[in-house]
Amino acid sequence: MIPCNAIRRVACDALRMPLLQITHGAIYDPAHGVAGDVRDLWIRDGVVVEPPPDPRPDRTIDASGLIVMPGGVDGHSHIAGPAVTSARQQNPGRLPGTIETGRLYAGLGYTTAVDAAVPPSGARQAHLEFADTPTIDKAMLIPLGNNVFALEQMAAREPRRLRDFVAWLLGATRAYGVKVVNPGGVETWKQSVQGPNNLDEPVAGFEVTPRQILTSLAGVAAELRLPHGLHVHANHLGVPGNAATTLATMQALDGLPAHISHIQFHSYGGDGSDPRTMSSRVPELAEYVNSHRGVSVDVGQVVFGDATALTGDSPVGAFLHRVTGRRWTLHDVELETGCGIVPIEYKERSFVHALQWAIGLEWFLLVDDPWRIGLTTDHPNGGSFLAYPEIIAWLMSRDLRRSLLDRLPARVRERTTLADLDREYTMSEIAIITRAAPARILGMDRKGHLGVGADGDVTIYSPDSDRRAMFALPRYVIKAGQVIVDNGEYRGDVSSRTWHVAPPFDPAIVPALRQWFDRFGSTSLENFSLASDAVT
Repeated sequence: MIPCNAIRRVACDALRMPLLQITHGAIYDPAHGVAGDVRDLWIRDGVVVEPPPDPRPDRTIDASGLIVMPGGVDGHSHIAGPAVTSARQQNPGRLPGTIETGRLYAGLGYTTAVDAAVPPSGARQAHLEFADTPTIDKAMLIPLGNNVFALEQMAAREPRRLRDFVAWLLGATRAYGVKVVNPGGVETWKQSVQGPNNLDEPVAGFEVTPRQILTSLAGVAAELRLPHGLHVHANHLGVPGNAATTLATMQALDGLPAHISHIQFHSYGGDGSDPRTMSSRVPELAEYVNSHRGVSVDVGQVVFGDATALTGDSPVGAFLHRVTGRRWTLHDVELETGCGIVPIEYKERSFVHALQWAIGLEWFLLVDDPWRIGLTTDHPNGGSFLAYPEIIAWLMSRDLRRSLLDRLPARVRERTTLADLDREYTMSEIAIITRAAPARILGMDRKGHLGVGADGDVTIYSPDSDRRAMFALPRYVIKAGQVIVDNGEYRGDVSSRTWHVAPPFDPAIVPALRQWFDRFGSTSLENFSLASDAVT
């Protein structure tokens, strides 16, 4: 992991912040083994501190009878960049704008969100939108699984040039980590070529396979000591029978730091040509995760209602356009990837949609260790992040999820194990999957906990047997020591920061990159790279 001082963080306020005391609250801080202990919490200058020897708080919040947790962390979402902007333009009102996004996240008690796929050429726009998104801290991952320059280095067996390119690109775009999206598959689709059909079939035009793309980039992430391992959107998303590819992907990455994203969309049995044959393969995949501590996942839970398919996996966007008949947008991003945008609606009466809903919940209930799994909807692909309180309610009540399961097509009960799963999440486990685990998986050492030195991001809830209502309406939300939700009312925006990394690289890579940009790019190397003041 890069030392903390190697990750540039901009303070959210240059002025001294008041001393805030939160007293008599039941604290849930899983990172420190605290589960409901009644303790006081002190925040000064935006950071959790030891109790002062001569305490004179500027404000005290009496949290008697309330539940205190770290601010929420969304480890995989889509909230900025060219594709998100196009989706907002194509479907007005379906996705919140930048300002509304920050306020809605904060209103749920979330104080950090990571955009999981911003193409490098769209980083400038994404950072401008981050600057316009108030209150929550942000970070972005850049997809490289179909980047032409990266594929060329892999094909030429130039691991050092690949490493230096990735390090340079992370610094140039002010990104936080590396993503792969359908490694090799988007590049072949852009060439109107079928495949690759498995991890060992070469990518068209390159003597490199998806397996080599995965292991090469995961190895680079490890060598550069990035705080977050390779973030993987596996091949064959949404295809019946894709569980075999997902298992092979996890096996290929064994021993390397890796995170498998929106795994619900990658957990299907069946015949790839017939969605009617779909079934759940979660038990087999979850068994692998349970026995291999190096891999983590987030779910991409489907929620019934409106959603938007917004994916760097262009073949998936094209497929959804064909099967739904809805208008769509295709972004063909130079030298890297594409993005398909299609409005969708998940319906209870649809067997496939209902199966996806059940498979997501199976993942939560079958992974033994909540530290290895994160709550996401892959916003807006499986549904909005605003559905998180509803998902939490399903996880904490088997009766609630069974009542919904009973309304769904009977085949869902036959082809999943959900009806047989009695597990109910505890309050501590909810704190883990919504806060502590995503922060740890991302390597954000000051997020997701309430220990001394942590960012002063805190959410305070009123206990309620209606878990959906409880988690939808926090009593207090504190961002960097500033109270933004006060007794249930949103008090206004506060400034925030963007997390990014700048690993060292051999400057000898720069002339080769300049020549390559001059030959193939639509902008120069100098204009492509962001200045330090482009990031808040």
